[in-house]
Amino acid sequence: MTDPTPTLDDQHARVVVIGAGQAGLSVAWHLQRLGLVPGTDMIVLDRAPSTGGAWQFRWQALRLGAAHRVHDLPGMHEMGLRFDDADRARPARDVVGEYYRRFEQHHDLRVRRPVQVTSVERAGSGLCVSTRGADGTATRILADVVVNASGTWGTPFVPWYPGRDVFGGRQVDTTEYRSASAFAGQDVVVVGGGTSAIGFLLELDGVARSTRWFTRRPMMWSDGSALDVESAVGAVAEQDRAARAGEVLPSIVSGTGVPVSRRIRAGLDRGVLRDEPMFQRFDEDGVVTADGEHVHADAVIWATGFRADLRHLAPLHLRTAKGGVVVADGRSEDEPRLFLAGYGPQASTIGANRAGRRIARQVMAALDAS
Repeated sequence: MTDPTPTLDDQHARVVVIGAGQAGLSVAWHLQRLGLVPGTDMIVLDRAPSTGGAWQFRWQALRLGAAHRVHDLPGMHEMGLRFDDADRARPARDVVGEYYRRFEQHHDLRVRRPVQVTSVERAGSGLCVSTRGADGTATRILADVVVNASGTWGTPFVPWYPGRDVFGGRQVDTTEYRSASAFAGQDVVVVGGGTSAIGFLLELDGVARSTRWFTRRPMMWSDGSALDVESAVGAVAEQDRAARAGEVLPSIVSGTGVPVSRRIRAGLDRGVLRDEPMFQRFDEDGVVTADGEHVHADAVIWATGFRADLRHLAPLHLRTAKGGVVVADGRSEDEPRLFLAGYGPQASTIGANRAGRRIARQVMAALDAS
C-alpha cells in the first residue's frame, strides 16, 4: 500500500476519472462542458492500450446489433457520428474504437493510457490515486473528487462447479474467446444466459463438432428485435435497488430478456439455441447433466458475466458483507468524494450516458462545497 501523505512530487487535479469507456467519457464530456479543463483540472485515466473501452477486446466476429448495441456518446451528434449509421459489416470493436478515438480527439479530453490505477486511498481532504504506467513508472495524483468508471471487463465471473478442477479439457471465459476457429471439430459446452453465450453458439454452429448450452435459469426471450423499454426500466430499477442495498449487482439481461433478431430466430429454428438446466458436475472429459447424462466436452466456454472491477478501491473499505458497494444516485454512501459511473442502474448502455450529466453536476456541487 502506498503512503497517501502528499509530497512535492505528487500531481494534483480537481477530478480524476478512472476509465475511458462509455461511462467515463460521458462524465468527462459533461465535466468539460461545466468548465473543467482536461489534463489540468480533470485527468482521465484508462488502463487499456487503445480507445473503445471494453469493446476493443471483444472477439473479431462480433457485430453491432439489437443485442449488442452502443448508445451514442453526448457530443457525438455535433461531430456527425451515430452508431445507428455505422457499418454493420465491420467488427464492433473496430467501429467503437474508431468512434471513441474521434470523440476523444475532437473534444480534446487528453486521456492518459495505458495507465493502471493500483489504489485509491484517503489523503487529507481528498483522495490519492496511485497509478502505474506501461513502463512501470508509479505516480500519484491527489484529487478532490474521484469518478470511478472502471467497468467490468477486467473481472469476469466464473462460478465454481464440482469437478471443475479435474476436467481435462480447455476452459475459457468471455474475455479469452477470440474466434470459433479455435474450437473447430471439438465438442463445446457453453455456459451462461446472456448475449455473449448466444453469440458464441451461433458462431460455433458448423465449426465445432457439437455444442451444448447450459444456463442457471431458463432463457427469457423478448418479443421483437430490440430491447423492450418497459423491461429495461424494470431492470434498471432492480439494479438501483441492489446498488443502494450494497448487494452484488444482478444481470441486466435477467430482467429484460434477449431481443429475438432475425439471426437469433434462425438459430432457434435450427435448434442451435436450445438451453438446458445447469449441469450437476464435471468429470475428466465432460459434464454430467441434471438428469444424469454424460456430455463429452473438449472445451467449456464460461459466458457467465462479470463483476464490477473495484479492486483498486479496496483501501477505502467500501465493500459490504453482501458483496457490493452502497451507491445512491451514482455516489458512494460511505465515501462522498467518490462517484461510481457505469455502476448499478448505469451498468449498461441503457443508463451510462443518461447518468453522465447527473454525476457531473453532483461532482461540481461537491467541488464547490469543498
